[in-house]
Amino acid sequence: MLRGRHGLDDIYASAESAEERELAYEAFVARNLPRNYAGHFTHGTLGMTGFRLVNAPTFVPAYLHMLSGSDVLTGLGLALQQFGSTISPIAGATAIEHRKHVLPVTMILGTLMRVQILFLALAGWLLSGQSLLVASMVFLFLLGLFSGWQGVAFQYLLAKVIPISKRGRLQGWRNMAGGLIAALLSYFAGRYFVGPNLWGNGYGVTFLTAFVLTSMGLLAIRILLREPELPTLRPRMRTMERLREFPSLLRAEKGFREFMIARTFAISGRMASPFYIVFAAHTISLSGQTIGALSFAYLIADTVTNLGWGHLADKTGFRSSFVGALIIWIAATALLMSVHTLPLFFIAFFGLGAANSGYTMSAQNIVFEFGHRDEMAMRLALSNTAESAMAALGPLVGGLIAAAAGYYAVFGVSMLFLAIGLTLMLTRVEEPRKRRAAG
Repeated sequence: MLRGRHGLDDIYASAESAEERELAYEAFVARNLPRNYAGHFTHGTLGMTGFRLVNAPTFVPAYLHMLSGSDVLTGLGLALQQFGSTISPIAGATAIEHRKHVLPVTMILGTLMRVQILFLALAGWLLSGQSLLVASMVFLFLLGLFSGWQGVAFQYLLAKVIPISKRGRLQGWRNMAGGLIAALLSYFAGRYFVGPNLWGNGYGVTFLTAFVLTSMGLLAIRILLREPELPTLRPRMRTMERLREFPSLLRAEKGFREFMIARTFAISGRMASPFYIVFAAHTISLSGQTIGALSFAYLIADTVTNLGWGHLADKTGFRSSFVGALIIWIAATALLMSVHTLPLFFIAFFGLGAANSGYTMSAQNIVFEFGHRDEMAMRLALSNTAESAMAALGPLVGGLIAAAAGYYAVFGVSMLFLAIGLTLMLTRVEEPRKRRAAG
């Protein structure tokens, strides 16, 4: 094969028709599948291990609550992170959907994302008081901003190099390995970093560890991934031009439109997430060891449930895993509201972690099964933007509800939104894989 720019194979050198380009693309994907499978697995195991420490509803909410002593400010900090990821996916999709190769852009975004975790850690040693709280919120906002861009780019890469029928198992094995490491590390961090306030900044040591792990994962995917050019590409367009196409994009694909509505309701249930650990702190003694134990419960759920979610998705489609995740999410929240001992809190956090695992896997991957491949990046960006918008508003609204009416009210409203999302998925959203197979 001819060697193209960036040293990559020109897989279409001898292709003379659209059909031949499709066959050449499929052959490239099959030939490089073991290498790309290994790249995504390694990146997920190391990279997502670190991000789980930051994104789990334990360390960061507890850290913000420790700095501020306020439910509203805790919710505001998490809302700023989600707001950052709300305003960036569409711009990110517009920047990559016309490119033959997006890995170089992805590496830049991934690096900028990881730098914010490093700054979050260093701020704990260099700042104090109100300046530390403000800086932490700024870094969380920037983390969300770059994660919105990076999320679209990495999911786009995944869709280019891993066939849809194998993504569930890949993410199941990847999340199982990463979840096991993250769960053990979270317990270790709670007991030996946060508990004794290691080096005068136990949370900072935890975030620094997350930075190292995520950086190793990014390096792995840079070394291993072989990215093909897609057989067809969209022409480059300005962001505002693409925004004007959104109504037609939604009208053209009824299944995607209905899923978007259901997903928006479901993600509104995340308003309660920052207050799971705060509620536990008001109910039982919350030490560094307890935070570690509940973080372990939440993250170990990824380990023992991801293979199940992935297998279910590969066999029956991602709609079924989405529905199952919402059912478990509602049940775990109901349990959380009624318990008063650490073992039962452990079970509730385990259920919440299992639900988040199934939800995240299915919500990201089902998007790729609607509509035409050329609109893949923009569908993902539109879906992520809608989700992030609600996820940004949710913690802030949850904080206001908690301050005014208490945690039970927050959890009750959360369960209501989850139940609406579940009902819509069951009654309005058809499994897209069945339709594609029938077509």
